[in-house]
Amino acid sequence: RGAKAGGGGGAAAGLRWVIVGDDDGGKLFTPEQYEEYKRKMLPIRLQNRLYVSWRSPTGMDCKLVGPETQCFCTHRYKQHKTDYEEIPKDRPICVPCQVSRCPCKSYHYVPLNGTQPIRCRCKHFADQHSAAPGFSCNSCSKCSGFHSCFTCGCGQPTYAHETVVETKQERLAQGKPVGQDVPYAAMGGLTGFSSLAEGYMRLDDSRVGAPSAEFLESPSSSMDHPFLKAFQGPSSSAQASSQLTGGSSAAKQVSNLRSSEEDDMAYFEKQYQERKKAKAKLHQNTKQSQKEKTQ
Repeated sequence: RGAKAGGGGGAAAGLRWVIVGDDDGGKLFTPEQYEEYKRKMLPIRLQNRLYVSWRSPTGMDCKLVGPETQCFCTHRYKQHKTDYEEIPKDRPICVPCQVSRCPCKSYHYVPLNGTQPIRCRCKHFADQHSAAPGFSCNSCSKCSGFHSCFTCGCGQPTYAHETVVETKQERLAQGKPVGQDVPYAAMGGLTGFSSLAEGYMRLDDSRVGAPSAEFLESPSSSMDHPFLKAFQGPSSSAQASSQLTGGSSAAKQVSNLRSSEEDDMAYFEKQYQERKKAKAKLHQNTKQSQKEKTQ
């Protein structure tokens, strides 16, 4: 989908895909449309991100929802409304499905038993129930709504959990991790690699693993990972310019995303060449060892 955002490929394509998501409607974005999209959407995501989790009655986030996490309605989180110019005042915050004719009024997570779907007490699966509020069963008349006794890894049954949609400020007030402000679409509750693990397996307090000050303050180079470069602080000249124009922090982060595709590809080319050399060296050492054994 990187090509949809005005051409290019590789790392730049991946970066553009996670920014645009499905908002292009399958139609190619011109470079001008892509820049206009970023000017409109990135500040919203940096300031008004919604964090979605599946929480146990003990307060543990047993599942942190990401773009591909499936809803009760069978659609992914990224197919729901995740961008808000202004965060709704009402609680709970509704995240309705945007797929045509889907009755889902707000994202609702349903766990899996390994790779298998779980059953309701009426013995039918979640996708055999209506996605409309109430989740009544479409396959029997005795079921008043989806209710599963499947036990989560935390030891609590499914029906005791709830899908929580909250703001950054609300999570900080509870001492929960929020990660870095990112411009990507439908990030939900993901704040780091450990976010992919179940709640009881995320043992570190931060769940983020913040880099050291020395690492963050080190000078940037063309060999930095493209995703890292996207969030490095602007140069001193850029900072001075921003101070003169009174630019916001969100605007600074948007401008930092404009890194050249040549630098992105140079990084991956260097990584490829290093792996290639290491493989050739290993092959040479193996041949030399075999030769010495036969002598």
